[in-house]
Amino acid sequence: MSSGNGRRRAGGEETGPPEQLALIRDAVRKAKEPRAKPRTWRGAALAEELPVARVVVDKGVLHLDRYFDYAVPEELDAVARPGVRVRVRFGAGGRTVRGGRREGGALIDGYLVERVAESDYRGPLAALAQVVSPEPVLSPELLALARAVADRYAGSLADVLQLAVPPRHARAEAADSGPPPLPPPAPDPGSWRSYGRGEDFLRSLASGGAPRAVWTALPGPRWAEETARAVQATLASGRGALVVVPAGRPAARVDAALRALLGEGRHALLTADAGQERRYREWLAVRRGAVRAVVGTRAAMFAPVQNLGLVVVWDDGDGGHSDEHAPFPHVREVLELRATRDKCAFLLGSWGCTVEAAQLVESGWAVPLAADREQVRAAAPLVRTVGDGDLARDGAARAARLPTLAWEAVRDGLRRGPVLVQVPRRGYVPRLACERCREPARCRHCAGPLTAQEAGELRCGWCGREETDWHCGACGGFRLRASVVGARRTAEELGRAFPAVPVRTSGREQVLDTVPGTPALVVSTPGAEPVAEGGYAAALLLDGWAMLGRPDLRAGEEALRRWLGAAALVRPQSAGGTVVVVAEPTLRPVQALVRWDPVGHALRELAERAELGFPPVSRMAAVSGPAGAVPEFLDGVQLPSDAEVLGPVPLPATEAGRPRRTGEAPGGEPGERALVRVPPGSGAALASALKTALAARTARGGSGGGQTVRIRVDPPDIG
Repeated sequence: MSSGNGRRRAGGEETGPPEQLALIRDAVRKAKEPRAKPRTWRGAALAEELPVARVVVDKGVLHLDRYFDYAVPEELDAVARPGVRVRVRFGAGGRTVRGGRREGGALIDGYLVERVAESDYRGPLAALAQVVSPEPVLSPELLALARAVADRYAGSLADVLQLAVPPRHARAEAADSGPPPLPPPAPDPGSWRSYGRGEDFLRSLASGGAPRAVWTALPGPRWAEETARAVQATLASGRGALVVVPAGRPAARVDAALRALLGEGRHALLTADAGQERRYREWLAVRRGAVRAVVGTRAAMFAPVQNLGLVVVWDDGDGGHSDEHAPFPHVREVLELRATRDKCAFLLGSWGCTVEAAQLVESGWAVPLAADREQVRAAAPLVRTVGDGDLARDGAARAARLPTLAWEAVRDGLRRGPVLVQVPRRGYVPRLACERCREPARCRHCAGPLTAQEAGELRCGWCGREETDWHCGACGGFRLRASVVGARRTAEELGRAFPAVPVRTSGREQVLDTVPGTPALVVSTPGAEPVAEGGYAAALLLDGWAMLGRPDLRAGEEALRRWLGAAALVRPQSAGGTVVVVAEPTLRPVQALVRWDPVGHALRELAERAELGFPPVSRMAAVSGPAGAVPEFLDGVQLPSDAEVLGPVPLPATEAGRPRRTGEAPGGEPGERALVRVPPGSGAALASALKTALAARTARGGSGGGQTVRIRVDPPDIG
């Protein structure tokens, strides 16, 4: 497909002799088998060799997920190489063919994939309008990876390339990246000796091997240095390494560890915080081979590392690893693809263990890399629990929400250093409940949740009405308690209880990276915990039931992951480190935290999901859209014979001021969602069927008034 051949100089003069087009027409008439002959700008000469360019256009709609052929003008012959950015005219249609030329259409961006001698398209071809830059940014390896990711997630190649290739910056492109560095020496194993197979893993990397491991890191801050040593071992073999972390703060820690081991300029840092110019300059240094090691956040999973020898994922359960743009790829799955395609080493590390990581070990695809129980006990803090029974017998807990054990842990910890307090919500007091029966406090007018304002009055979170005479409809009680108290309110309460101690908060508004090792209270939401110099003396994990009570398949796994992330920052038990978790002690995630056994918890979860047919044992896709659109769409899908459709069920509209979660309808719009489940081995067929049906729907302009249907393969949040 093509468009827009005509091009004139200023004043309307045609470029090139008029006899050129006549010669091309004569060649078309004499051909035995009709073939599309490239038409270039009016009168412009055609490239003598390989005059047809295949282009992937920047149109992320599924029914256009293919290559389009364009003619290569002679004056662009030298720079129109595979992998370069181009601009082409697109969308004119057959109505604009005049005199054998396709004209019109809008100028859009694209990538030149390859050049061939002839086109399979039998109509006239438009010319490349412009080669934006001679820099070949799309290598065959990156193109193949992007194609595989698009097929796995039922998406388009153009959408994946938007995630994989950063925007161009001319000044960064003109800069010289320098020569490639010499390989460093193999590192000393260091703290990898604490793991049973740690030294063997590094030795294999340094010798050019490709081991695959699921690494359960010991508590403490050494994981960044251990990751850097694995990277150095890979570089010593003359290969490249790629490390992907969920956020900028852990990226900065690995960056610092790599600088300490390798020196300046030996690796690239790819994060959104770096800015467009610096990020593109670093990305180009990687593509050109001037840098062989990369650490970055989600988009770095596509970094074009030459001779890739190792891919590393840290904390794969973090939501930051799941892209929120179509087709929603997950870092773990993409790097698994890269490890398989490039035959390189794979390391998945975390303080915890996801069910997907446990499945990699159970299937034999990867081996476990963990310390023995003695090493774990020596590095982990003491974990104590406070359940509902303890709270019921504790008068102080009923009055102040914090049990006596927690207050004692804070008091004793502050004598030795900082104390971390993790709360599962930010802000003031989001929700209230009856103190006697814990029935949620709701508005008498609209049944919306009641919230406490800073001045002390009660107000409905939906209709905004003030409530002056609340009483519980279930038990008749008149006293309220905070179901989940946010970070600011908790900081205020602790500040009044310990007036001589500084209180710091870390959350959405301000995330602290580090805090001094002096006595202080640090109140943080999950994932925003700063690192304390020398470790925290104690930690409180509040409102555990709120995290465990989320209506989601991963609620227990996610709660344990967040608890382990906070507890790993606390000093070992031998140094007095103590963690108090306010949650029912008999629950499986709480027991796993007490024993510091994330692998055992993941294996039990995996066994249950296998019995019930839940992911990751099965493959699943979420199909969501406006009411009525989802069943209509599924009726037109040729699903695999072993597919099972669950739903559709209504989706609640997004609350005002809250980000839309996976699968939710836009704010104020009622929606539905269906889950389609298939057994192992049918995931590719499911993705292909959904993609084909959605492409046909978008080609028709949708149905039912153009209602949008969204597909997400392997959604992280399925309820």
